[in-house]
Amino acid sequence: MTAGWQLDGRRALVTGGAGGIGAAICADLVAQGAAVIVADLDAAGAAKVAGEVGVHAPWVVDRGGVAWSEEPEHGTAEAKELDLSDPVSIESFCRDVGVVDIVVHNAGVSVVEEFVASDPAHWDLMWQVNLRGPMLLTKLLLPGMIERGWGRLVFIASDGARAGSGGEGAYAATKSGLFGLAKSLAREVAKSGITSNVICPGPTDTPMLRRVDAQNPGLVDKIARGIPLRRLGTPSDVSGLVAYLCSERASYITGQTLSVSGGVTMQ
Repeated sequence: MTAGWQLDGRRALVTGGAGGIGAAICADLVAQGAAVIVADLDAAGAAKVAGEVGVHAPWVVDRGGVAWSEEPEHGTAEAKELDLSDPVSIESFCRDVGVVDIVVHNAGVSVVEEFVASDPAHWDLMWQVNLRGPMLLTKLLLPGMIERGWGRLVFIASDGARAGSGGEGAYAATKSGLFGLAKSLAREVAKSGITSNVICPGPTDTPMLRRVDAQNPGLVDKIARGIPLRRLGTPSDVSGLVAYLCSERASYITGQTLSVSGGVTMQ
């Protein structure tokens, strides 16, 4: 692997690791040599991803997903259950995992509903998982990074939070909170060799989106036609940027918000 990309000896945590984007992130970090913790409320899904990426590394990626190589890389993967809506679960999880050098806050939950008709109970769930959970997880794991003088924080937000998205007002509000958190942390911990950045995926071809398309036939094609690059993103489009930001090659990048949207959002 090209110098500066390796993460040998680094321990990485990926929340929401059982999902489409989360699994791709785990695979890329394992391929770079990291010991990856696949964390998810879906314990069985996390175990499945850990079993797959722990023995394979992605080498060819197409629009349909990740194709696995036959040669194992140096990294490893293990699965752990994590409920980001429950502070007790987060605290227990952090005591159990010990040293973590990289945290990718990928987990999130969205309830699509017009704001005037939205249920405040849904607001609470999204606030707990999308913002409070990452805040508490970071607070508990960041001191170790500061002590060791190295770390990477990557927050996966949403282009919907950056530009607005009909039916996702509460979701966008909670995800946009990550912007202020990440930038403030970038200023606070830069002197300790820690970077903090945000990635905003645009329309991405995941199982979740396909389930929505099944309920609204033709939706995915309509979305794709509105993207300048004329296709949906893939999980590997997002994971590739995560892998870069976690590497030494990106050690001078911090406090940034980057869209992966095929040109939907241009800054």
